[in-house]
This record gives sequence, C-alpha cells and structure tokens, in this order.
Amino acid sequence: MDSREVPRPKVPSFDQTEINWDKLDKTKLYVVGAGIFSGVTVALYPISVIKTRMQVASGDAVQKNAFSAFRNILAVDGIRGLYRGFGTVITGAIPARIIFLTSLETIKAASLKMVNPFNLSEPVQAAVANGIAGMSASLCSQSVFVPIDVVSQKLMVQGYSGHAKYNGGLDVVRKILKAEGIRGLYRGFGLSVMTYSPSSAVWWASYGSSQRIIWRLLGHSRDSEDVPSQWKIVGVQATGGVIAGAVASCITTPIDTIKTRLQVMDNQKRQNAREVVKRLIAEDGWKGLYRGLGPRFFSMSAWGTTMIVAYEYMKRLCAKSEEL
Repeated sequence: MDSREVPRPKVPSFDQTEINWDKLDKTKLYVVGAGIFSGVTVALYPISVIKTRMQVASGDAVQKNAFSAFRNILAVDGIRGLYRGFGTVITGAIPARIIFLTSLETIKAASLKMVNPFNLSEPVQAAVANGIAGMSASLCSQSVFVPIDVVSQKLMVQGYSGHAKYNGGLDVVRKILKAEGIRGLYRGFGLSVMTYSPSSAVWWASYGSSQRIIWRLLGHSRDSEDVPSQWKIVGVQATGGVIAGAVASCITTPIDTIKTRLQVMDNQKRQNAREVVKRLIAEDGWKGLYRGLGPRFFSMSAWGTTMIVAYEYMKRLCAKSEEL
C-alpha cells in the first residue's frame, strides 16, 4: 500500500448502533412491528386509563393520586376497567404507527442531510434532525390517531364522573356522528396537534441528543473504533428513553389535560379550551393543569423506553442482509 494513501476515516461508534431506513426490509418491519407494539400496548394501556380518569374527574370524584384511581377502577369494574377502549386503540394503532414510523425514518434521514453542512455538534445535530422528524411524523399520523383517541377516551371514562355509557367503540362512533357529524371525531384535533407534535419533537430530540451525550460520557466519540456490546447499546437507548419521557411529559402535560377534557365532554356540556382551563384552576388551582402528571410521566417514560428498545431491536431483526 502506498504510504501516502489517506487513511480511512474512523466510524463513530453511535453510527454502529443505528440502522438507517434504506437498510430495512419494510414488509418485515411492519409485520414484526405490529406484533411487538401490540404487546407493549397490552402491558402499558392501564396507565393511560388511570391518567385519563385523573384528568377528567371533577368534584368529589377527583382522585388524590394514581394509586387511588387504580384502586377505584378495580373496585368498580375489576381488571376489565383497566382495558376500557382497548379494542379501538389496538385496531387503529397499527395503521397510525405505520404512518408514524415511515414518516419518522424518512424525514430523519432527510433532516440529517439538511443539517450536516452547518457543522453542529453531534448532540445538537441529532436533536435538530430527530426533533424535526418526530414533529413531522406526529403531524402525519394525527388524522388517524385523533378519532381513535376520541373514541377510546370516551370508553375509558364511560359511566364515571357523570359521563355517558356506550355499547362499545362502534356505538361511540355512531352517537358522535349523529350528534356532531365527522367533526365530532376530530374534537380537540388542534390541541392534539399542539400536544403530540411538540411532545413528539421534544421526545425524539431529547432521545437523539441524550444518546450522543451518554456515549461521550462512556468514552465513545467520533474517534472511537471499538463497537459497543449489545447490552451497552440497549442500556444507552433505555436511558435515553427515560430522559426523553421525563422532559416531554413535564412540558406537555397541561395541554394534554385540556385536550382530554375537551374530547370526553358530552355535546350538551361542551366548553372551549379557555373555559376548561378556568374550571381546572377553580377546582384545583394551577396544579390542576398537571393532573395525571405522575401516570403521564411514567407512561411516557415506560412506553418510550420500552418502545425505543423494542423498535431498535426490531430494526436489527429487519435489517437487510449485506450483499457480498
């Protein structure tokens, strides 16, 4: 070899932990993903029910903490009460997640190319690209997700704190369409976009940047040649998920509380966002805007951590074989 030959650049260790969209078998990804994310939803769904109950409760029905809400649900409805609306969510979540993940990965790849010329630090570059991708993916999936959210949350709180009862998800849809038309299925759409899009942007930005920072703290930088072990990769991804969940839940819980209240209201009791805020403050002070913060933080951290570890593992399972 010519001694003047320029040495090959070293590959940053974090790139060895990520699999780009163009390296994935998309069909396998969607099939495997449907199974994995359905399993995660089964495990974490009760937390969403508890959070929703805490956010919509009024007067004497207000629960002091998540454990009280949990005991109340079990006492009144048993285990079934923790899975109210689950059928609707699991049916609609598959197309919503396909849209989300496809948008996320394609936009993230494009965003990384877009910010590359600015010579930003690795954490900032990751935060910007992941944040843009997370927000855009959330916007793309809201058209499917919001009607699912409206129906499932009405089922979660049916018969509770004065809310109406239904005979399943189709009955909810039929009554909403009769009372309000198609607009009823998109009640709170603006607030959902304001909640989930920034939340998704903050979550993915926090996750992307925290990973880079953790790798640096562990001694893996752009000049590192060693490949981290699978357990170390999973540990960093899980830690990044917890950090991202904590940041996103603290920032977006007030908007989520207002959105949830608007979505579960009966048509006769309909209020606007300003009236909802005034009532929450009157009932519980400013801390009323943070009702359900504990379950939401736990849900976002647990869901985010489980989801990201499962998703990254799924990407490794679905990676295309390298051509020789």
